[in-house]
Amino acid sequence: MLKRENFKMLGKLGVIVLGMFCFGYALVPIYKAICEMTGINVLALGDRQIPGATATLPANTQVDRSRTITVEFDANSRGPWHFKPAQNSVQVHPGELATVMYEFQNVQNRTMSAQAIPSYAPAQAGPHFNKLECFCFSQYTLAPGEKKQWPVAFVIDPKLSRDVKTITLSYTFFEVGGKTPAAPDTSKATGA
Repeated sequence: MLKRENFKMLGKLGVIVLGMFCFGYALVPIYKAICEMTGINVLALGDRQIPGATATLPANTQVDRSRTITVEFDANSRGPWHFKPAQNSVQVHPGELATVMYEFQNVQNRTMSAQAIPSYAPAQAGPHFNKLECFCFSQYTLAPGEKKQWPVAFVIDPKLSRDVKTITLSYTFFEVGGKTPAAPDTSKATGA
């Protein structure tokens, strides 16, 4: 008799579990129908296909197409390796995303760690030159003879003065913790 009651209870619990599953499954279409009728879900309005409307992406209004700035790339290395931009210059509109690659090669017969430091000319361009991705953010280790390419992705702020037509982005690539001697101290020679 106890077994029969246990099976009955198990059957009731099974029906309850099945009913809960079906109810949960049915909630999605019920929710959509209620939101459609009441207009509550205004966030989904953009997902609907409106008859007669064409799907166009809005133009990027942050790009200033009325002017073009030439960005020149310079590479200096302090140590025996090759370091250069893949291209010497690009022309961009302020607010437009641009990416340039820099090429590196360790021509030494030993592993080296190095980092690059950027500088800008004219100096007033520095605060308006926004790098989104840059190899200068990190130190890198290169095996003997290893070649790499790293990107610089940047946007020039449209608030940059209109009289700036050319910006030079210059990198100095130097070994970190290596055998490259320190730069000479010129303050002693000038009497400072």
